[in-house]
Amino acid sequence: MSDLLSPDSPTNAAEFTVSELSGALKRTVEDAFGNVRVRGEISGYRGPHSSGHAYFALKDDRARLEAVIWKGTFARLKFRPEEGMEVIAQGKLTTYPGSSKYQIVIDSIEPAGAGALMALLEERKRRLAAEGLFEQARKQLLPFMPRVIGVVTSPTGAVIRDIIHRISDRYPLHVLVWPVRVQGETTGMEVSNAVAGFNALAPGGAIPRPDVLIVARGGGSLEDLWGFNDEAIVRAVAASGIPVISAVGHETDWTLIDLAADVRAPTPTGAAEMAVPVKADLEATLASLGARLKNCSSRNFDRKHQALRAAARALPSADQLLALPRRRFDEASARLDRCLDVGIERKRARFAGLRLTPATLERRMAEAGRHLVRLGARIPGAHSALLRDRSHRLARSAARLGLEPLLRRMSACEDRVANLGRRADRAADVRLARLSDRLSQAARLNSSLSYKAVLERGFVVVHDASGAPVKRAATLGAGDQVSLQFADASTGAVIVGEGGPAKPRPKAAPSSKTPPAGQGSLF
Repeated sequence: MSDLLSPDSPTNAAEFTVSELSGALKRTVEDAFGNVRVRGEISGYRGPHSSGHAYFALKDDRARLEAVIWKGTFARLKFRPEEGMEVIAQGKLTTYPGSSKYQIVIDSIEPAGAGALMALLEERKRRLAAEGLFEQARKQLLPFMPRVIGVVTSPTGAVIRDIIHRISDRYPLHVLVWPVRVQGETTGMEVSNAVAGFNALAPGGAIPRPDVLIVARGGGSLEDLWGFNDEAIVRAVAASGIPVISAVGHETDWTLIDLAADVRAPTPTGAAEMAVPVKADLEATLASLGARLKNCSSRNFDRKHQALRAAARALPSADQLLALPRRRFDEASARLDRCLDVGIERKRARFAGLRLTPATLERRMAEAGRHLVRLGARIPGAHSALLRDRSHRLARSAARLGLEPLLRRMSACEDRVANLGRRADRAADVRLARLSDRLSQAARLNSSLSYKAVLERGFVVVHDASGAPVKRAATLGAGDQVSLQFADASTGAVIVGEGGPAKPRPKAAPSSKTPPAGQGSLF
């Protein structure tokens, strides 16, 4: 201690460096509060830091305590902290010399009683329901005859044996088990990873993709089943493309996974019964349907055979059907020989009448040549006539499109615009005159109905201190400030007496002080 004393110091008090004093305080606090349990509400929680540590505060209605959970401890927590959650934290107090603060280093944390758990559960349920994760429209139908069933549960419990035994009795098929822990702090992560892993299996791959998923666990307390209220499980089940059956706990137990799953089973055995049909019932149903189909086919065959026989009896014979066509064919064949002979004679006569001599051909060619010469002589005249016709049409079009017609149309348009302008001026003058007359009438009506005309006859309007008109004398009391509005101006006044008609007062003696202008008595 003597080494810490300064020779020039006027006192014998020891001097410490800031680091020494901070270290001494740290050791003192850690020795005195090496293991404490603190109850408070979580405040300022934003999740784990990038380093994996979590920093927040515990508070009540009068104080606030900084808290920290190191990365290794945070990974082992059974419950994840949430903002506003009331918890009981166990750990040790220490100080942080860098900012002169004390804090609790938390080793374990738990909700403050079952009531807090239920409040947290209700809050989480309300928040996830607001996102639509529990909507009935999201639910999927279970396949009637699945080929593969995936089960997410503990591989060592009685649940998986009950499920496999029930499936084997009802409808043996392929069962895939994804082993998970169904109690503890890692339940949420493992179950959500299992559901996502089953959905990630490719159809037709080495590992068959399940048609139905069963998430199962036996009964237990609220704390035992708390892992199935994890938000990660709810989101994984809601996003699953494979229908999910929730079989967590007994029939009276419920968790958030029951609301997100497509179907909720009262027990794991009930989930197995929902997932597969009964093979014996299917076989009996198939046998019954086969017998019915056989009977129906036999009766249908007999009915069609009877209908065919009845139709055959009603149909005429082949001789009856072919009698008329056969007669027509015979008559046509008899006429054909004669028609051929007549046709040949006619063709022979026409051929005999034709005289195809060289002189005839030369005469026809000469006539065709003369016709062509006549047509060639008419071509120049037709061309000239066509040119003259087109020239006349062009001249008429140029005359219509000249400058003078355009000027005449422009002059007509200007006259029309001027006429419209004069009509607009006259309409505006008439409109203004009408509006002026209406304004004058409204002014005369306003003047006749205004209370100011009454003031000109000697009346007064009394206003209270707020500016509202006074209608009854009983509403005023002695000493009230009022305003009197005359026809030319307004003046202030003070009420004397308690309302009603005032008695005449004797005139006061003249005073040296002149009263303020505009002050007087109303009564």
